[in-house]
Amino acid sequence: MYSILFIIGLCHLLNDTLQSVTTAMFPILEKSMGLTFTQLGLIAFTLNMVSSVMQPVIGWYSDKHPMPFALPVGLMSSLLGILGLAFANSFFTIIISVVFIGLGSAVFHPEGSRVAYMAAGSRRGLAQSIYQVGGNSGQALAPVITALVLVPLGQFGAVWFTIVAALAVLFLVYIAKWYSNRLLTTQMMKSKKKVQEHRPVTKSIILALLIIIFLIFARSWYGSAISNFYTFYAIKKYGLTIAQSQSYIFAFLFMGAVGTFLGGPLADRFGKRNVILFSLLAAAPLALLLPFVGPHLAFIILAVIGLILMSNFSVTVVYAQELIPGKVGTMSGLTVGLAFGMGAIGSVALGSLIDSIGLRPTMIGISLLPLIGILAVFLPNDNKLEVR
Repeated sequence: MYSILFIIGLCHLLNDTLQSVTTAMFPILEKSMGLTFTQLGLIAFTLNMVSSVMQPVIGWYSDKHPMPFALPVGLMSSLLGILGLAFANSFFTIIISVVFIGLGSAVFHPEGSRVAYMAAGSRRGLAQSIYQVGGNSGQALAPVITALVLVPLGQFGAVWFTIVAALAVLFLVYIAKWYSNRLLTTQMMKSKKKVQEHRPVTKSIILALLIIIFLIFARSWYGSAISNFYTFYAIKKYGLTIAQSQSYIFAFLFMGAVGTFLGGPLADRFGKRNVILFSLLAAAPLALLLPFVGPHLAFIILAVIGLILMSNFSVTVVYAQELIPGKVGTMSGLTVGLAFGMGAIGSVALGSLIDSIGLRPTMIGISLLPLIGILAVFLPNDNKLEVR
């Protein structure tokens, strides 16, 4: 059902745009409030950790008790958080505001992924890509938000994004009504699938999930380093302004959104494990090269890394959902929430590392992370996944 998929994908874009406002404000807050890299990492940690911890819990609960109208309610929480962020005058107030944004995101993601799953038909990879590309596109807007809104307007410019939140709430009311009707009409089909979808959690399934977790760790820590701190690296190494440095982050995140969309259809065609393996190993040599090139080549390499690396984003979600059928919300909350959580921990760890040893050594160190992708060779291939 493409209309539903495009609307929920648009809502995902709007939701993640609200989250992007927080990280987009980092250069502004660093100057206006004198925050350290560690404090900036703690802000990202709070936002992502609240979202990541709550997502699997909400996903587990909604597998048993679906909550259609939790979608617009969650976005109302994000709206309040954006208001608080615009008027915050202390580090503590910023932390409280991002807690509200994180809670809204925690509610949205597992239920939004369930809507995409329900509307997917047999094209689960494509459906998840349409849904996830909205979120990655929203994240890609962070540097644009910084350059066009926050640099000229400052911290108060965040208040304009309450309009984005209100628009998302309206769309999600429509989605919630469709979701409710869909639950009623598929009740009999759902009861038939319960026996079919029941699968004992064996040691091989646990091992596959652990591998997926390690791969998400590699992708998330690398993505966190680039999206949160590469702007400072580009300013220092290439002598760029804040606005100019944002173009590098935009290239990485925008092409990451393109990769997210392409990953699903490619997985439907060539297999989920193959796409996961390729996305990390093909990005590894480029990541190793990035810290040692000039500004023009760095821009191109960042764009290509984003395209390749993020092609596994939606694929890991579908892989986990098919690994343990019948747990759509739980697996979505685990994989997407884990991505946020790993990024949160990475923000704090990398911020502290930068304060301790400097930007350049940290950027060189994180270039090794995509090599962890070699673990994907131990994942069950798609044929085994279907008959496990």
